[in-house]
Amino acid sequence: MTPQTPEPFGARLRHAMDTRGPLCVGIDPHASLLASWGLSDDIAGLERFTRTVVEALADRVAVLKPQSAFFERFGSRGVAVLETAVAEARSAGALVLMDAKRGDIGSTMGAYAATYLDKDSPLFSDAVTVSPYLGFGSLRPALDAAAVSGAGVFVLALTSNPEGAEVQRSTAADGRSLAQLMLDHMAAENAGAEPLGSVGAVVGATLGDAGVNLAINGPLLAPGIGAQGATPADLPAVFGESVGNVVPSVSRGVLRHGPDVAGLREAATRFADEVRTAVHG
Repeated sequence: MTPQTPEPFGARLRHAMDTRGPLCVGIDPHASLLASWGLSDDIAGLERFTRTVVEALADRVAVLKPQSAFFERFGSRGVAVLETAVAEARSAGALVLMDAKRGDIGSTMGAYAATYLDKDSPLFSDAVTVSPYLGFGSLRPALDAAAVSGAGVFVLALTSNPEGAEVQRSTAADGRSLAQLMLDHMAAENAGAEPLGSVGAVVGATLGDAGVNLAINGPLLAPGIGAQGATPADLPAVFGESVGNVVPSVSRGVLRHGPDVAGLREAATRFADEVRTAVHG
């Protein structure tokens, strides 16, 4: 019997965005946020914070995006909390995007791919963020693993931090910016995919006019909504005709309303509604 081909991440994401609203909420348990919730900066606080966010939002938002570093800082027990959060969020119907920004070559990249993109891994996620600036070809192990498991890969293209421009806006040998070169690679990976490819780009929502061609036939993860200063109303100016494929990402703008579950849900709903209005009118 032939194994069933998994439904591609791009198709699953398109369905989640259309039914739950186009919003990604980060799970970023940094020390100051734990303190604002009245929680201690230890495993007990981490576990309480993470469980609350998952219980409040996993049955209603399209994507939850845990930032791996904030769990790793607690060692193996923090990673165990992350494993539980990933499993419970996916069980409740949210797509989990692991924000790990991994980037390496060869067998090491293959090991990262096995960690996040192999269905047998305890950290298996629906997608993972990766860095292409060791060369797009260095991502091949992750791209191949994602295709086998029906997962996705979000590739850093134009990030919102000011330092990113010195690399991402640099000019390649053929005159394209490095960011555009990476976006063109993503478009090639997504060619022919319907309704949406599974290789996405990370493009900051705070950039104004991005100045690149974002028509990659894949999702565009847009961090920077909320605390970093961008609003849903800014999205059409940044993303132009590709705005319908944008997955805006908000973290503190939602999480600051905790630990009250109703407050978290209301904030996420409000952002999702504002995005719908900005994108569809």
